[in-house]
Amino acid sequence: MTDDSRSEDILLSDDERLHALNVLGEHYAAGRLDSSEFYDRSGWVAQARTLPDARPAFAGLPGGVPLEITDGHVHVVDTPASVPAVRRSDVPAPADPDTELASLRQRGRTVESLDWIIIGITLMTFLVLQMIVDWDYAWVVWPSLIVTLSVPRMILGFSDEDEEIYDELKESEADERKARLREAADRIRQLESGDDTRGK
Repeated sequence: MTDDSRSEDILLSDDERLHALNVLGEHYAAGRLDSSEFYDRSGWVAQARTLPDARPAFAGLPGGVPLEITDGHVHVVDTPASVPAVRRSDVPAPADPDTELASLRQRGRTVESLDWIIIGITLMTFLVLQMIVDWDYAWVVWPSLIVTLSVPRMILGFSDEDEEIYDELKESEADERKARLREAADRIRQLESGDDTRGK
């Protein structure tokens, strides 16, 4: 971004403001902003005439304003607003419910990924043995899948109860994210239509 003060006075287009609103909506959907903060900040973006006007709306958010001025032109910046923050591995995590849930989510995602890898490898092994090698007993790879899938769970200490809680967490988070995205989309439509009144 250039430090030229004249460049900072370049007016934003509707598309550029809409891009900024969408990124703000992603931050809201990710839980970085509460409803009131999102309402206020989206209003600031909708009224922003220049890049400096939009900056306060992104204070404290990763990636900052998703717009930049280069060579006298405003460019949109793709920011990974939905990417969760990464905890430093050298900092010991305190033993509290939030940390326990974060650990459960992490183990659940790992187990889920390993499940798909194991199933994929098993399917490929079966096809190779059945089609290429023409082995009559290729079906034996499927019963072994039950044992193979249990290995990551044993290593990671991921019990049936943990799996149940993880599935419930995933469903709850997906529902909450959908609700936030719907609310963000409604707010953006409201701002586009020029109606800046808070709906109850």
